[in-house]
Amino acid sequence: MDYGKFKYESAVKARESRKNQTQTIVKEIKLRPKIDPHDYGTKKGHVERFLKAGDKVKVTIMFRGREQSRPELGFRLLQKLADDVQELGFVESQAKQDGRNMIMVIGPHKRAPERKPESKLDRPSLAEEQEAARQEAQPRPVPSPRSAAPIAAETVVEAPAPASSDV
Repeated sequence: MDYGKFKYESAVKARESRKNQTQTIVKEIKLRPKIDPHDYGTKKGHVERFLKAGDKVKVTIMFRGREQSRPELGFRLLQKLADDVQELGFVESQAKQDGRNMIMVIGPHKRAPERKPESKLDRPSLAEEQEAARQEAQPRPVPSPRSAAPIAAETVVEAPAPASSDV
């Protein structure tokens, strides 16, 4: 067996397998327990955008001072967020307290695999595509407004000649 051919084929296989892989990206959103409803809506919009793009979202609630004694506020907030984005993603890891922070990870739902490009039989040939492009590029004659109107008989009126004065 030819070693160069073997090396080439293994490189092609590696390239194909890399092409089909997807990188998992984890985006992070940070919240506070006493978040304003409008700010919550904005953060929820960011989470929805990340999930639609196919990224995982790590939601962190930061507790400060006396807020640490009320972790149920953070838990309720995370549950509300999970319910709001339920159609776009699912909870991968439930909310858990980690020191001053409470963390939950939401992952996107699996999407239907994207369709492969059409086969060569379904596509028009290159010559047909070029012919269609050429026909579209040709300028089409635009009828002028005069030629579209019916032609009326023209009447010619001669102006009277200036009178000659014999002064």
